[in-house]
Amino acid sequence: MITAERHHIILDLLSRNGVVDLQNLVQRTKSSDSTIRRDLALLEEQGLLKRIHGGATLPYSKIDEPNIQEKSSKNLHDKQLIAEAAASMIRDGDCIYLDAGTTISEMIPFLINKKIAVVTNGLMHVEALTSANITTYVIGGRIKANTKAIVGSVAQENLKQYRFDKCFLGMNGIDIKFGFSTPDPEEAVLKKLAIELAEESFVLADKSKFKETFFAKVAEIENASIITTNLDNEAMKKFEEKTNMKVVTS
Repeated sequence: MITAERHHIILDLLSRNGVVDLQNLVQRTKSSDSTIRRDLALLEEQGLLKRIHGGATLPYSKIDEPNIQEKSSKNLHDKQLIAEAAASMIRDGDCIYLDAGTTISEMIPFLINKKIAVVTNGLMHVEALTSANITTYVIGGRIKANTKAIVGSVAQENLKQYRFDKCFLGMNGIDIKFGFSTPDPEEAVLKKLAIELAEESFVLADKSKFKETFFAKVAEIENASIITTNLDNEAMKKFEEKTNMKVVTS
């Protein structure tokens, strides 16, 4: 089957179902895994889809936000490497803020029995933190159904009662000009506030988040260090001129 025919099948299935499965595409097109992966990568470059673990979804707009399942399954190995590097920066006695991101959740196994205090707006983090024997504080507010993040004016007022040695944030988009961004203005406000309340701030992001912009700006690149996986040399130089970069080899 020629490339154009495969692309037509992929996009037709996406338009009807909103998501496509890699193995289903392999069977329907009678192609190899590697061929379909190349097709998905090319269509993603054209802005026609977003790759996820095991397949692809329709591209998100600047105000759309993937749910926890979609976020958790994408680039899991890279997220774990980034999370381990971030956790290594935490010392006993630290008071830290953990944002409600899926990459942030991967830090928790590396924090077991550390003598630290954690404040979080991530409802999905709470059980793992308490099971890890970590002193945990959860801010109040409205719970978002798709990400289980706690946001809103109550969350902002709660957060202002704390000061942090370090804060660790997930981010949807990182762009050299626009800075850090996310689809939800309420989450953007909370992330920005956490940066202001912390002595040191870290954004954890795999390479898929770079050159992406979303609806609500969080902060300038200079306002937080970035922990990520391999970037191309040109991008790396640009970001190193703006902030501290810690790159983990995947």
